[in-house]
Amino acid sequence: MSWIDVCEPSQVKEDFPFSAKVNDKEIGVYFIDGEYHALEDVCPHAYALLSQGFVEDGLVECPLHAAVFDIKTGRCEGGPGQDIHKYPVRVFENKIQITFLPEE
Repeated sequence: MSWIDVCEPSQVKEDFPFSAKVNDKEIGVYFIDGEYHALEDVCPHAYALLSQGFVEDGLVECPLHAAVFDIKTGRCEGGPGQDIHKYPVRVFENKIQITFLPEE
C-alpha cells in the first residue's frame, strides 16, 4: 500500500477541514471525534468543494446544493447526490497520509 503525505495534523481543525489536491484528486481531510478522515472533496451532484461546506455533528453539507454527507463513512445522508469515496488515513511522522485504495 502506497501512502501519500497530505498535510500536518495542525492544519486540520474540528470545524475546519483541510482541502488538498493529491494526484489530481480533490481530497478533504476532517478531524472528528479524535480521528482523521479523508473524503473525496467534490460533491457528486455538481462541482463544489465539500470542505468549504458547513461541518457539524460528523456531517458536512455541500455549500451549493445542501447535500449532506457523513464524514466517517462518505454516505450521502440527504439532498441530491450519492455516496462519496472515503480513503484510509494514518498519521506517520507528523504527517497525515492517505492511500487511494478506497475503504471497504
